[in-house]
Amino acid sequence: MLFTDVINSPLLLVLLLVVAFLYASVGHGGASGYLALMSLFAFPVTYMKPTALVLNILVSAISFYFFYREKKFEWKLFYPFAITSIPFSFLGGMITIETHYYKIILATVLVFAVARLLGLLGKEKTVRKPLNIPSALCIGAAIGFLSGLLGIGGGIILSPVILLLGWANIKQTAAVSALFIFVNSVSGLFGFMSKGGTLPVSSLSLVIVAVVGGILGGYYGSKKFNTYTLRTVLAFVLGIAILKLYTT
Repeated sequence: MLFTDVINSPLLLVLLLVVAFLYASVGHGGASGYLALMSLFAFPVTYMKPTALVLNILVSAISFYFFYREKKFEWKLFYPFAITSIPFSFLGGMITIETHYYKIILATVLVFAVARLLGLLGKEKTVRKPLNIPSALCIGAAIGFLSGLLGIGGGIILSPVILLLGWANIKQTAAVSALFIFVNSVSGLFGFMSKGGTLPVSSLSLVIVAVVGGILGGYYGSKKFNTYTLRTVLAFVLGIAILKLYTT
């Protein structure tokens, strides 16, 4: 099968729509899900990182718009993470690692994604605690570097951390995560391109589908919306991708 046929595969596009919808509904861009799908459909690793970053930028921006419109965003919760994550994401984006190690690191991050989707990480605390600035700066730097390195936005790691530490509720966390993902993805993409990386020009269909899913997910997610069944299905798909990444 030609690569162009793989990109336009109906099954891939349907799964991509579901991924974008679900991730946008919780303030995420979906890069970990996109990377999992591209791995399942045997995309070249050189194609995966820039494509995931582009889709992430679009979907996280859409998601942030809807959560911001619902007045869920808090600047004071966002900026300490962003200050360090942006430069470190650029640094990570400049680095290209060997395919085998890339897959192992990505698979490990996807374990967090599955746990997050199943509600195993980041339960909302009943009592909110004040943000610890030094901790937030360190967390932002670590997640930013990993984001740029893999081609993700880092929200799948940041949001459970915020919730577990009791720094925000679910909706506030979603809003902060969405903008965090956006700035990290932009920074990571610039870092990737600064080292001679090029953007794939054959992914227009993926962009269109992801944008549609992001709009729907951002709209419904910023309201009260329960997507437990769909998240369980997506977690199963990601689980298959994890096994494939670990064994290839």
